[in-house]
Amino acid sequence: MKKMILSIATAPLLAAATLLVVLPQTGFTAGGGAALEHFSPVRTDRALQRGARTFANYCQGCHTAEYQRYSRLATDIGISEEDMSKNMIFTTDAEGAATKVGSLMTNNMSADYAKKAFGVVPPNLALVSRSRGVDWLYTYMKSFYLDESRPLGANNTVYPNVGMPHVLADLQGWTKPVYHDDGEGHSVLDGFQQVTAGTLSPEEYDSTITDLVSFLDYLGDPNREARHSLGIKVMLFLSLFLVLAIFLKKEYWKDIPHN
Repeated sequence: MKKMILSIATAPLLAAATLLVVLPQTGFTAGGGAALEHFSPVRTDRALQRGARTFANYCQGCHTAEYQRYSRLATDIGISEEDMSKNMIFTTDAEGAATKVGSLMTNNMSADYAKKAFGVVPPNLALVSRSRGVDWLYTYMKSFYLDESRPLGANNTVYPNVGMPHVLADLQGWTKPVYHDDGEGHSVLDGFQQVTAGTLSPEEYDSTITDLVSFLDYLGDPNREARHSLGIKVMLFLSLFLVLAIFLKKEYWKDIPHN
């Protein structure tokens, strides 16, 4: 009876654990059904510096990252606070003074203006990599295309009828999606065809998105590298301690008779 009760009680936990293992592998998208590209973030200082520059120049006008401070960012990715003030901070406080390096990464767009302009306040992007996943972000940023029927002239195969403009259109240029019929009446995305050229080649644009998504991944978990490094050291210490404990136990018990 006890075993049966234990099995019934643990069944939901086992099911939940199974879902946690399986769901990340399924590649869900936000309503678009487009397959997600696998993405591996690059955590080098140079990549994060380039990603921070793209974020400041193209994203932060509308979006914030207000769980992160400029000073922490400067320390983590190897930028001096002076360079941070000159090249990444373009906002002012309520009195009109330049935003200090110790401030959170906000912008000067008011919530009322954002609602009038976009119908909704653009989200804080500090944790977007954790809520959406880097595969989703990477594919999303590469999936904008020209759609003159939309109010802002852009659509997205990952997020259909997106309300966000294609802010990197000058870099990428404009594309249109190319589909094929899978034989069962469903349209399958083949890729994108270039309509107008941007200032970057496809390879350069892909590199820019790699750096940007890597930066967003960093914002979502700034301590990951230090945590992983410390975790490895702890595991090595515990492994060494386990070996010493085994030999110590044998030494203590070697003269004790066993029945």
